[in-house]
Amino acid sequence: MQQVRHFMLAVSMLFFIASSQAALPLQDGVGQALPSLSPMLKQVNPAVVNIATFSTQQQANNPLLNDPFFRHFFNIPDDRQLRQQPPKKRQQSAGSGVIINAADGIVMTNYHVIKGADEVQVSLEDGRSFTAEVKGADPELDIAIVQIKADNLVAVPLGNSSDLEVGDFVVAIGNPFGLGQTVTTGIVSALGRTGLGIEGYENFIQTDASINPGNSGGALVNLRGELVGINTAILAPSGGNVGIGFAIPVNMAKASMAQIVEHGEVKRGQLGIGIQDITPELREAFELENGQQGVLVTGVSEDSPAEESGVQAGDVIIAVDGEETSSAGQLRSQIGIKAIGEKVKLTVIRDGKKKKIDVKVGEPQQLTSVSGKLHTLLEGARFEDNPDGEGVIVAGLSPNSAAAYSGLRPGDIILGANRQRVKDIDSFKKALTHSKDSVLLHINRSGNSLYLVIR
Repeated sequence: MQQVRHFMLAVSMLFFIASSQAALPLQDGVGQALPSLSPMLKQVNPAVVNIATFSTQQQANNPLLNDPFFRHFFNIPDDRQLRQQPPKKRQQSAGSGVIINAADGIVMTNYHVIKGADEVQVSLEDGRSFTAEVKGADPELDIAIVQIKADNLVAVPLGNSSDLEVGDFVVAIGNPFGLGQTVTTGIVSALGRTGLGIEGYENFIQTDASINPGNSGGALVNLRGELVGINTAILAPSGGNVGIGFAIPVNMAKASMAQIVEHGEVKRGQLGIGIQDITPELREAFELENGQQGVLVTGVSEDSPAEESGVQAGDVIIAVDGEETSSAGQLRSQIGIKAIGEKVKLTVIRDGKKKKIDVKVGEPQQLTSVSGKLHTLLEGARFEDNPDGEGVIVAGLSPNSAAAYSGLRPGDIILGANRQRVKDIDSFKKALTHSKDSVLLHINRSGNSLYLVIR
């Protein structure tokens, strides 16, 4: 029996070698075929770059320097200019990137890799290094585009992330811990991961290919050497890799890149609907089949593209352009990659029957991100007008931001701020100007009213 197992394992390995274009058969010293990713990696590795960023940050002075007794006791001169203007420190961080267009020197990476950088350096596999120009970014997707002026570049071919299936083999290439280009392998362990609070638009590829700090912005490729994702985050309760990493699907990243290259920024449209996930109770109330996935339309804004196309509250959206939709986060991502003016075909269930509706993606209406725009205490939160009435909805919270530790939760409806009534984004902005050191919010959370003080 043991010999049979060994024979079956050998047969399966040979089948894997023969069926994969990337894993071409190599031979050992006695002529036996061995699997290897080396031929594919020789084509892809030159397209994966290391990114070093440099920034100058103001250091905080020791508060004891402001104490006259402390200065006198330790014979520290009363240099007021030194206390008012603390020294600056030059900091460096490392990440990864992928050459997408060799002719124009276009490199894609994560926004958080180059955020706040004064200088971006791109290093190639052949040892060359270039100062890069930041062309633009999509913070909500965590994508940035930089450009270098260099000859003889190699670009990675783009795959179709919609073709990925759980169990597909993938390879992660990047610069973990600043060690330099490193290759790890694994499989796609899940698709369409949302609700992680990592980015504004989430539809992640989950993989067990080892991803660590420094891999951010690097390539996730299939065995044909095609780019299927941009490595962006890890689930790391211990601070290191535990076999759960996340990558942005290349189809989403590609849509953002096209707008950044052409316009320097990304503008996302809206359908004009309020949505929520299907719960078992809602599935029963709307008489849906047991196990039916989808997203419930809770409201339709007046004069919106959705209203003009006939979308109704109570519709259950189950697909966008033929691609299944199972969560509100996934639906937002599916619409988020569409250009303003582009038509999408929604498949909905209405009164127990499937119906297809063509909707044109419209201009955003009163949609804004408050990261550094509305109030410093709310930095990292994203707000949207409440499509079902008055108020502002907390649409997302960036991890490790001020808002993430404020007590706010995604889905909260803000009805008031600083004792002022909040009807929409504009009135929310005005109310927040009444206080700089603290914010008093009146919130509706899952039907319960509460007040929250943020200092």
